[in-house]
Amino acid sequence: MNSLVTIRMALGTFVGITLTLILGTTLYTTMTALGQEQYSFVTQWGSIGTGFGTFKQPLEITVDQEDNVYVTDFTSASNKVQKFSNNGTFLTSWGTLGFGPALFTSPSGIGISSSGNVYVADFGSPDTAVQEFTNEGTFLGMWGSFGLGDGQFINPGGLTVDSLDNVYVGDFGENNRIQKFDSEGNLLTKWGTPGTGDGQFINPAGIAADSSDNIYVVDGGNNRIQKFDSEGNFITKWGTPGTGDGQFIRPADITVDPEGNTYVTDEGNNRVQKFDSEGNFITKWGSKGSGEGQFIDPLGIVLDTSGNVYVVDGGNSRIQVFAPS
Repeated sequence: MNSLVTIRMALGTFVGITLTLILGTTLYTTMTALGQEQYSFVTQWGSIGTGFGTFKQPLEITVDQEDNVYVTDFTSASNKVQKFSNNGTFLTSWGTLGFGPALFTSPSGIGISSSGNVYVADFGSPDTAVQEFTNEGTFLGMWGSFGLGDGQFINPGGLTVDSLDNVYVGDFGENNRIQKFDSEGNLLTKWGTPGTGDGQFINPAGIAADSSDNIYVVDGGNNRIQKFDSEGNFITKWGTPGTGDGQFIRPADITVDPEGNTYVTDEGNNRVQKFDSEGNFITKWGSKGSGEGQFIDPLGIVLDTSGNVYVVDGGNSRIQVFAPS
């Protein structure tokens, strides 16, 4: 690991400057509030392409219990799930363009069960919305179809799995709702209608479950986060349109750490924001660009068991990894 020299200087009461010098490599400077948490760039992998370890449009990301990383690649030129080690070494992939078992039109949300099985939402498929695989890509089952009824979808997108292996799938567009299934695809409950009120959505995007199985939904069109219990009862919300702390322009995805802190990719602002479980702002990082710690349209986000943060940097066709510093 590179040696780090960190210099902190307080300016007035509230503002600090942190200079982190990575000896022999680069100088990274960021303005922070005094005492604000910071996250440092660790590594990255990926480039534009359709081969193994490259991406055309990486979208969503998850990790398993061994910290292997799974990424969906959304476009018709790729249409696959890729699996990597936590340092970016390519391990395997599965999927190709088509309708039916182990075929995708636009794989989007992805989640892992307690047994390590992988659930993938397939945006745009008329035949199925969710497919289940082993962690090596062996097809196990599928459910869902196109429509407005129970267990049907218009645009299945975000997906998460709770501690009981229930699967939550967001459906943006005409349905604007969340549906909850058991691990076999049986519908358990649903909630949400189009709108701006509590429990309503305009294009729900990423979904995450915390250790108590509370469900956090990125309400993309309303530029906010909504928090529910596992039955869909509204708890709280935060976020407004804008560029300030706690504001969003097209929030995309969310993940939760063991303490209940939430991390949100703020696509339009090209940054990640961190909040506590009630939506109080903690810290942020990122700016527009292609350098280390910069983003062009950050999308999926997930944490591993060590607290490292993996971000799908969609416009740069790569994955970036950060750690608390």
